[in-house]
Amino acid sequence: MFSERTNWRLAKNRFTQAVEEVRARGSQILDLTASNPTRVGLSYDSAAILGALGSERALDYDPQAKGLLSARKAVAGYYGQSHGVPLDAEQIVLTASTSEGYSYVFRLLSNAGDELLVPKPSYPLFEFLADLQDVRLVPYPLIYDHGWQMDFPSLEKAVTGRTRGVVVVHPNNPTGSYVKASELGPLNDFCRERGLALIVDEVFVDYGLDGSISGSPENPVELRSTRHLGAPRDQRANTGTVPTWALPRGSFAANQSVLTFTLSGLSKISALPQMKVAWIVTSGPADQIELAMARLEVIADTYLSMSAPVGWAVPVLLAQRKNIQVQLMNRVGRNLAELDRHLAGQKTCQRLEVEGGWYAVVRVPVTRSDEELAIELVREKCVVVHPGHFYDFESDGYLVLSLIGAEAEFHEGIGRVFDHLLT
Repeated sequence: MFSERTNWRLAKNRFTQAVEEVRARGSQILDLTASNPTRVGLSYDSAAILGALGSERALDYDPQAKGLLSARKAVAGYYGQSHGVPLDAEQIVLTASTSEGYSYVFRLLSNAGDELLVPKPSYPLFEFLADLQDVRLVPYPLIYDHGWQMDFPSLEKAVTGRTRGVVVVHPNNPTGSYVKASELGPLNDFCRERGLALIVDEVFVDYGLDGSISGSPENPVELRSTRHLGAPRDQRANTGTVPTWALPRGSFAANQSVLTFTLSGLSKISALPQMKVAWIVTSGPADQIELAMARLEVIADTYLSMSAPVGWAVPVLLAQRKNIQVQLMNRVGRNLAELDRHLAGQKTCQRLEVEGGWYAVVRVPVTRSDEELAIELVREKCVVVHPGHFYDFESDGYLVLSLIGAEAEFHEGIGRVFDHLLT
């Protein structure tokens, strides 16, 4: 009765079962994996947000395949203001989520059974999206050596005649690593020589940070963004050289060298995941943009997933980033400083370098599997952390922590984690 593409293992894993068992007995759990920004004690401008949803214009049905022009202009304005990237609103397609954006791009580029190269470690959502679009994912590793790096020899080995594109997460979730300026030229060359598209997930791009930050709860450090942004000085395709816009941590929306689809949205930019607003920005050689946008418009017109009230509210919702990002950056900075304070007192565990995003990866001694360790922490310390294998780390010895949780809860929870690890 059911398709093979949905033949997933639906049974709960041991870790999830352990969390549910501890909650069922009434224990209070400290969740160090919190990813929902609406539930971590941030201060939202509720009057502005709710007021923006009440436009009378939403009573009129105006189906625009790529999304309301006013909303797309607001997104283009964001790239100009925050990233120095001049965009035409006609390069933008609005979607209800980055997941939907991925599905549009996967369908645009791939026939059933075609392949896309994806980073490893990375967010596990890709597998489900690929299954639903009948696409095969081929991983390429990110390697850690004084920071995370793309493994270009592995990219060369992974590509086949059925490869249609390369997925990049900038910065990666959970490693927090940006694509380096020194990697961009080789990445563009790799794609250009093989006729491949770039698919870039930039939901965390605004949250650049200094991974060497240190401090303490008594002397908190306000986290300073180290993004260096700049508009492209030359919009022509580059050949064999680093594009002129390629300053550290800039947006791929400026990439002109190869056909590039940049995905982002309000879920992280304005910490409003419930509003279901995301987008695809198409850049690259002009002739390829034209062909891609014509087809994307048909795909988008088939679904028309963006609702009118949210569409009209996009300019106001996008403006909320100016308030919310400061709060999140300060929260991440103080929690990261607390994590480093615990790490400074021992030599057993190590935090891997993080350049951006909301997560930290801690390397721990391999005395049991990451899943066993995470289950122990739930059952014995009532603390939830994610085992590294959730994100396809190739070996045991990694825990993944969210840095956006309420500070008191994070500080108490991380203390319990290290109490367990060091005894």
